[in-house]
Amino acid sequence: MSQPIHDAVWINGSVGAGKTTTADKLGEELEKRGVPGAVIDVDWLRRAWPSQQQDPFQFELAVANIRAVAAQFHARGAKVIVAAGVVETTEQFNRCVSALGSKRPLMVRLVLDADVALARLQFRHGENTNEFEWHERRHPELAAILEHVQFTDELVIDSTSLAPADLAVLIADRLTN
Repeated sequence: MSQPIHDAVWINGSVGAGKTTTADKLGEELEKRGVPGAVIDVDWLRRAWPSQQQDPFQFELAVANIRAVAAQFHARGAKVIVAAGVVETTEQFNRCVSALGSKRPLMVRLVLDADVALARLQFRHGENTNEFEWHERRHPELAAILEHVQFTDELVIDSTSLAPADLAVLIADRLTN
């Protein structure tokens, strides 16, 4: 069994960057390496309606649910929790890390070419014009926000031409070496 250097990995990035798919593949890679862990798709932990006016992206709900879910994963022996979700500030990241119960987190930010992002978003949301248009506007806005945040121990990876399984190997190597 490989010994992890970090006890949590937060996979961040704009819409369409491949956060969730990469998190799933990273979970599979860590399992192959014998590292006990778990994967959390933060989008599912904030999926409730209606959203609160003061919390339109359901961040507070996500933090509460991360805390509850992570506690269960730790109780069942998880040594690394992989979380996929957007955090736009270091304050949000620190709150999520605390909710994960992490002492040694690794921030991974996936970046990608704008045209590739648009193609992924078209594939994912193309049948719903309103949804696609929202994501099409949100991608460059969010990418610009994340480009200017100074996360500690941030590993930035260009996901434009890498398969999620290859991204997972890169992250797992950083996590366990």
